[in-house]
Amino acid sequence: MNALTFFSSPLLTPPLSFLSSPHIPLTTRLRSPTPHLRRPPPRFSSAAASDDPLTTPFFSGDRIRLPDADEEEYDVDDDDDDDDDDEGYESDAAEEYEEDEVEEEEEEEEVSDWRGRSGETKWQRVEKLRNHVREFGDGIIDFGELASVYDFRIDKFQRLAIEAILKGSSVVVSAPTSSGKTLIAEAVAVATVARRRRMVYTTPLKALSNQKFREFRDTFRDSTVGLLTGDAAINKDAQIVIMTTEILRNMLYHSIGVAPSGGGLFDVDVIVLDEVHYLSDISRGTVWEEIVIYCPKEVQLICLSATVSNPDELAGWISQIHGKTELVTSAKRPVPLTWHFSTKTSFLALLDEKGKSMNRKLSLNYLRCHVSGDETTKNEWPRKRSSKKRTTSLKYSDDGSKEGRTISKHDLNMIRRSQVPQIGDTLSHLKGRNMLPAIWFIFSRKGCDSAVQYLQNSKLLDEFEKGEVELALKRFRIQFPDAVRESAVTGILNGVAAHHAGCLPIWKSFIEELFQKGLVKVVFATETLAAGINMPARTSVIASLSKRGDSGRAQLRSNELLQMAGRAGRRGIDERGHVVLVQTPFEGPEECCKLLFSGAEPLVSQFTASYGMVLNLLAGAKVTNRLNETNGVAVIQAGRTLEEARKLVEQSFGNYLGSNVILSSKEELDRIQKEIELLTSKIGDDAIDREVRKVLSESDYEEISDLLEEFKAAKRVKKDLQERMEMEKMSSVRNLLVEFGNENLPFLCLEYKDANDVEHVIPVVYLSKFNSLDGLKVQTAVANDNNFMYDQLGESDISHSASSSNFRPAYHVALGSDNTWYLFTEKWIKTVYKTGLPNVALNEADSLPGEVLKTVLLDEELNWTKLANSELGDIWQFEASLRMWSWSLNIPILSSLSVEDEASHLSEAFRAAEECYEDQRIKVSRFKKTIKRSKGSKEYKKIVLAARETEARIKLLKTRAKRLSIRIQQIEPSGWKEFLQISNVIHEARALDIKTNIIFPLGETASAIRGRNELWLSMVLRNKLLIGLGPAQLAAVCGSLVSEGMKIRPSKDNSYIYEPSTSVMNVVSNLEEHRDYLLELQEKHAVEIPCCLDIQFSGMVEAWASGLTWREIMMDCAVDEGDLARLLRRTIDLLAQIPKLPDIDPALQNNALKASSVMERSPISELAG
Repeated sequence: MNALTFFSSPLLTPPLSFLSSPHIPLTTRLRSPTPHLRRPPPRFSSAAASDDPLTTPFFSGDRIRLPDADEEEYDVDDDDDDDDDDEGYESDAAEEYEEDEVEEEEEEEEVSDWRGRSGETKWQRVEKLRNHVREFGDGIIDFGELASVYDFRIDKFQRLAIEAILKGSSVVVSAPTSSGKTLIAEAVAVATVARRRRMVYTTPLKALSNQKFREFRDTFRDSTVGLLTGDAAINKDAQIVIMTTEILRNMLYHSIGVAPSGGGLFDVDVIVLDEVHYLSDISRGTVWEEIVIYCPKEVQLICLSATVSNPDELAGWISQIHGKTELVTSAKRPVPLTWHFSTKTSFLALLDEKGKSMNRKLSLNYLRCHVSGDETTKNEWPRKRSSKKRTTSLKYSDDGSKEGRTISKHDLNMIRRSQVPQIGDTLSHLKGRNMLPAIWFIFSRKGCDSAVQYLQNSKLLDEFEKGEVELALKRFRIQFPDAVRESAVTGILNGVAAHHAGCLPIWKSFIEELFQKGLVKVVFATETLAAGINMPARTSVIASLSKRGDSGRAQLRSNELLQMAGRAGRRGIDERGHVVLVQTPFEGPEECCKLLFSGAEPLVSQFTASYGMVLNLLAGAKVTNRLNETNGVAVIQAGRTLEEARKLVEQSFGNYLGSNVILSSKEELDRIQKEIELLTSKIGDDAIDREVRKVLSESDYEEISDLLEEFKAAKRVKKDLQERMEMEKMSSVRNLLVEFGNENLPFLCLEYKDANDVEHVIPVVYLSKFNSLDGLKVQTAVANDNNFMYDQLGESDISHSASSSNFRPAYHVALGSDNTWYLFTEKWIKTVYKTGLPNVALNEADSLPGEVLKTVLLDEELNWTKLANSELGDIWQFEASLRMWSWSLNIPILSSLSVEDEASHLSEAFRAAEECYEDQRIKVSRFKKTIKRSKGSKEYKKIVLAARETEARIKLLKTRAKRLSIRIQQIEPSGWKEFLQISNVIHEARALDIKTNIIFPLGETASAIRGRNELWLSMVLRNKLLIGLGPAQLAAVCGSLVSEGMKIRPSKDNSYIYEPSTSVMNVVSNLEEHRDYLLELQEKHAVEIPCCLDIQFSGMVEAWASGLTWREIMMDCAVDEGDLARLLRRTIDLLAQIPKLPDIDPALQNNALKASSVMERSPISELAG
């Protein structure tokens, strides 16, 4: 196959209907392509506009439409010839350059041919270099020549990477966000263009591809740069082609094993993999690994990554399977970051002067004194001894460690709640310290919109800036009348805006332009903004360190924190960037420092086989209509054998880690376990006894040995009496709950120790016994835990004379003062109080408070988390909804409940058991004193202390062993097993015969389609049911196949103004049977790939494809406009593929073409390109 045919293949060329639209010019925006020259952005100017300012585009130049940064890529995977010789990763094949502090004289030597020439454009310098190469040959290209293109000094790590590429190596570059990694690729592009060769630049997102396309066209002429995404194909034969990773992966599928022609793959010398840390992304990481595996060895790779902890492993892997690869790392940010912490009453540095630990003024003890206003205690507090009250609990010192004066969990929550700042509090600090513009990360769309509403009257713009925004908004309204987000207009006119996936991408792009020009001072955004558009600010504000997910609230990963923080600091504008973390009810500065100091996370392999991968690697002969006379089959080409495919799959990053890192980790784990065994043998009773024999005389040994035996026997009796006392107490507590729970909902005090041995005491209001609720639902939430015991006893089993011999613990439910539900046995009840919330209805028609609480509890999502466990039952919790907040606020703090409030009349059996236990405890204490007075006690004590030190060492080793085990599990390869499982599904579904490699028409279609489940999509599109549908109805069915991840507005019900037509519902109903068949087949072979078929959003797709306007369809829509836009774009993408797929009915292809043409209109068409 000719090299260039890959660019012109009908299966790979996106539709051009949008790109030819007269409303969207294809020239670039005028702005600096590199982060090194960050001049203050130009303002909108009416002088630069046309005679009619309202008809001028709202951007300052022509532009490519930028799609949503967090839009899911549907180029291949939705979620949104290599030889087999292994080359060792030797030191000369993968050199690592660590950037140190560079002395001033060294900096002067970094660029020998640097000179500023403000009179020349960058393109003129590139053209001059091209002319020199034409005249003198490729040999003149060196670092000095490339550096002469720029009028600023190139950083050391950039120079090292460029020099490595010029020497013929591939390179892995790991450096902080916004440090200038793109310049490396741009400089190599200059050399490639000068040599009249080609370069491919890949990104994980369409938005990033479009952004890089504009930036490279600023440096090179339009004819030199092309773009290939799922939505756009512009100048695809250019010397520099920007594309998404999925597009490149599809091209490489066809090149594996094909002899290179024309000097290499598509005449390409270099492939740039930008944002290569996406290799760890669970939904997209496979694509990156496939590119490295399939890429011809003569093509150099430039892998640009944010800071990760194991770039050496990545470089080693690429060096082994692809060729010589050098590693360049840099930890230095061009614009240093300063970390701050915002509370209601203060705005302080998060770290101390050395930046090594938390600011002492942010400690919980200090904040507690600050809240109480005790000025004298602030200075004395660190020197005070810890209180030894039994009710004390969570402990924190000045540096945030768990020691020092004790603070109960309730007090901790109260302190944190009292210190949570309003948005306006933090904003006033930012304004007063000249820290705007800022990107404010809030992890929910509703939170972003609410923040804008809260601040929409804040005047952050001067009159001149406000006038420019008004003019830009008028231009935007004329160009895209349906895309204006009316609820956000007031905020924008005052310098505040929201940016999240619920907004139309065209609107988000408008916000980005305003922000880059300094006309929006604060953007409230979800975390998706951190991984997409080039939108640096002076300050990043991170509103919380945790966010809600499908499985409850989860803490941010350190890489996510660093990515968001990396948005702060504009190179060439700001001397320092600022990151502000905010006090929340859930996290304080201690948690912030812990996450910050945890460091970058390692890259891990997410290699997963897919139907498209298996079909493209194994497909050989095709079944055609022209039957061979001998066997009825026409063989077109030979496919790869399973063994050949296995050699490719086993080159994954995960297998590299398995063969190297796992091996060394397992060796270390084995060494640790042997050391643990050895040390354990030294701390047992027998070992201690042997040591005592060695150092004591026979008489002294016999004396202390006899005493120790009696002491151990006394301790065993004490333990038995303690258990009996505990059971009697639990029995008495249960009776108290019955006695005081008739008229009130009594207050209780729960007490437990967590996994870190930190004691917690929580005031709660008692609701009821566990088995009085809807037991099945509550029980199901914790049924997977074998230690969970569900009390089946009836009320008749509860007796005032219950004894420990027949007592069984029961589970109870209560609401805590921290707005948390608790599930526990009597074991965890420390105190029962005679007071409580009256269980009386406020009005005659109202339900009793107890019934109200039960109803709310059963409506909750019961995501129980175990806090502690014991043989007498566990204690669980989950965070209650906001509906319970007012109830939790009425639970008194423990200090306000007096001793007189405690229910002290426990049973006689308990008092007898308590008396026996106390007598035995005194007896054990006397034995201790007798042992201490014996002759051999000093030597014995030394031996025991040595054994305790050994136990501490064992504990540390077990912690290290646990971490190693987790690391091994993370990188354990499984790609080939999944490949075989998918092969079996494909074989049984008659898409491909894996024994003969004959591919059937179903497999042909599946191998050419892009999507989450290629086999399922091809089964639907080849179904004859679709042929009778009209264009709009076909679009509705396609919409049901790509609607995963769609969200319904919380404020809306599940009804939609537009229902799908009867014909659509009938087709989808029939497709359910086919879906069930594939799901059963997948389950049989342990394959878990979703098969989407969701009709609830199809009506809106059908309405749009029938010609309804955007304003009409959004009039009463139950989804956010950004979500609907993405659904329509996904549908268009699938429809646009149908005319290019093999063996699809022509009538269906024609209807798909008509549907995609109708749907490709404003404001959806502006997403494309």
